[in-house]
Amino acid sequence: MKVLMILVDGMRPDAITNIELAQRIVAGSASTMSATTVMPSVTLPCHMSLFHSVDPSRHGTTTNTFAPQVRPVTGLCEVLARHNKTCAFFYDWEELRDLTRPGSLSHAFFTNGAKIGFGAADSLVTNDAINYLTQQQPDFAFLYLGNPDEIGHRFGWMSEQYMDAVRGAWNEIDRVLNALPQDYTVIFLADHGGHDRIHGTPCHEDMTIPMMIHGKDFPAGSKLENANIMDIAPTITKLLNVEPDREWEGKSLL
Repeated sequence: MKVLMILVDGMRPDAITNIELAQRIVAGSASTMSATTVMPSVTLPCHMSLFHSVDPSRHGTTTNTFAPQVRPVTGLCEVLARHNKTCAFFYDWEELRDLTRPGSLSHAFFTNGAKIGFGAADSLVTNDAINYLTQQQPDFAFLYLGNPDEIGHRFGWMSEQYMDAVRGAWNEIDRVLNALPQDYTVIFLADHGGHDRIHGTPCHEDMTIPMMIHGKDFPAGSKLENANIMDIAPTITKLLNVEPDREWEGKSLL
């Protein structure tokens, strides 16, 4: 058993209604279009909660500037590395470098989306993910696609440009899935939603995220009940037969 997690930054559930691949994944997975993220619904705090399974009030990062933890919580990749599991990261937003500690990753690929444009950067990180996943087959891999969030801030969530960016992200996902070895369970989700040209508030559009898990342990068409972004790390450790950290607050969705 191996796990790939694909996160599309800022992807609202209603943005994938008319995307054929996304709807095929929903039909063939355990899923929910009403999972919740954490407050503040901002990218780095949400990712810290995703990887550390605690609320931002516990890990201490409440903006897009990383705050060293006063009482450190062990993150997902550190837990997996302690059990000799290999982990790989593919990302194009620099602030995500602080999600893991040195020595916990077997491979990391970063290209700067802020410099070259997130659309182009998403394609580059996808290329490296395909190469590494097919050749090395790590136990856990994380692929981050940042363009929809960037376009949402520029043109507005649910704008024509935003919808094009979400479709572009799913085109990248399609490339990965076509190349992915068969023994992977794949988790698809977002970190937060958005409205107008912002996110970070407690409103429904910001706090609600899609979540789909495709794999032999998750029956097609079943529902993920009361799912929260903090539940992902415990779910991944359960899939990989590793004990979660005792500080984690989320539950396994398995």
